[in-house]
Formats: sequence, C-alpha cells, structure tokens
Amino acid sequence: MASPWIAALLALFAWWFSTGVILMVVRLADRFGPRGRRITTLCGLPLLVAGIFGYEASLSAHGTAAAYAAFASALAVWGWIELSFLTGAITGPNHHDCPKDVPEWERFLRAWGTVAYHEMLLTAVLILMWLYGAGALNTVGLWTFTILYFARISAKLNLYFGVPRINVEFLPRALSHLASHFRIAALNWVFPVSVTALSFATACWLDRLATSDDPAARIGFALVASITALALLEHWVMVLPLPDAKLWRWMLPAPKHQTTRNRRRPEGFHGL
Repeated sequence: MASPWIAALLALFAWWFSTGVILMVVRLADRFGPRGRRITTLCGLPLLVAGIFGYEASLSAHGTAAAYAAFASALAVWGWIELSFLTGAITGPNHHDCPKDVPEWERFLRAWGTVAYHEMLLTAVLILMWLYGAGALNTVGLWTFTILYFARISAKLNLYFGVPRINVEFLPRALSHLASHFRIAALNWVFPVSVTALSFATACWLDRLATSDDPAARIGFALVASITALALLEHWVMVLPLPDAKLWRWMLPAPKHQTTRNRRRPEGFHGL
C-alpha cells in the first residue's frame, strides 16, 4: 500500500466503482418515482457523515493510511452531494427544458437555474474545507475535493458552451431537462483553457511525487495526481470518440420507458 502505483490503481478503481454505484442506485431509485429518489438521498446521509468525520480526523494524522483515509473521506462527501444532485433532491429552481432560439443571456440564466442550489452547496463545502483544513498536516482530502470541484465546474462550462460529444445516456429522469441546456459544437474557448490547466496541475503533482522522500506524501501526491489525470481524461472524452459509456453500461439496470418532455415555456420568462 506504500507504492504510488498501488495508490494510482486504487484511485482509478475508486473513480470507476463509485461512479458506477451512484449511477446504479439512481437508476434503481428512478423506478420508484420522486419518493424513491428522496428516500435514496436520505439513506445516503451516513456516507456524508462518515466523510465529514473521516476528513476531520485525517487532517492531523500522518502516514500512508491517513492519506488513503483523507482521499476516501473527500470522495464520500463528494459522492453524497453528487447523489443528491442526480436524484433531483438538490439541483436548482429551473426544472424545464430550454426552448430553442432563446437569447444567450436567457439561456445562461436558465442553465444556471438548473444547477444553482447544487453549485452553491459545493462552493459552501469547499469554503468550509479550506477554512477548517488549510495548513493542516494532511491536506490530501482538501486537495482531492478542490480538484473535483474545479474539474466539475470546468466540465459544466464546456457542456454549456459546446463540445462535439455529449453522453446523455446516464441522465436520470429527474434531470432529463438538462440535455436541452447542452450544446453540440466543434469546440469552444473554455476547452483549451481547461485541458491546459488540468495538464499543468497533473504535471505539478507528478513533479512533487517524483521529488518527495516522504512515503506518506508520495501516496498523497499519487492519489491527487491520479484524480487530476482522470478529470483531464473526462474532458478529452468530450471531444474524442471514446466508448466511455461502456465502462458502466453493463452494470446498470435497464431504464424504464420515459415519455417525451413538453418543450413549451409554462414557467415564465427565465425559469428561475
């Protein structure tokens, strides 16, 4: 467990397995409607509590086990927040499709309205983590959550401005309106900024990994470098024809038939 290669493989497995489990749970919850999704979100609260306590306990701990615990705790907090989003429990005030040919400013307001509460929750958690954990002995959990946060913001901006490939296969029923807010485009100005920043961050973590003599620090750098590289890969999947959906499709139950959504504008002018 003290090998950076083992840490990188565990980070890869954690990314793949946790994503698959969340998608599977959300799809099963979809079968029971809104009540099933609410119960699923509440049943996931122990994951959030464990992540908070694990993060707090790991801040003052040192060693390879502490690095793994901090990484897992950050993923637990992140995982519950993502679960609450995918079940529709914490999203935003706008639950309507975006009509075609609306002004860009209105499209932006509508898109923001679909994720506003979720983004504010993520931002609040990130701020609290930094206020509580900045300067601590073990900052693996802090940096793990920070990278996940900025990578997710970057991914959402790219989906909004437009990328060649957008996979909506795993969108749950509660978020089916999100697809209408995405844009298919050859490329946008945010994408090169995103991949450059993530590439630079990955290189920085790898440089620290190569120059560190502390086994615990090397594990921490390996974990954070791996999650940053995976975020970079997820960005490239938006433009390269890679069958990423096959990684999870085989483990998910078949979705129930969904009816076509009404694309009129019953909610008013901007949807907020």
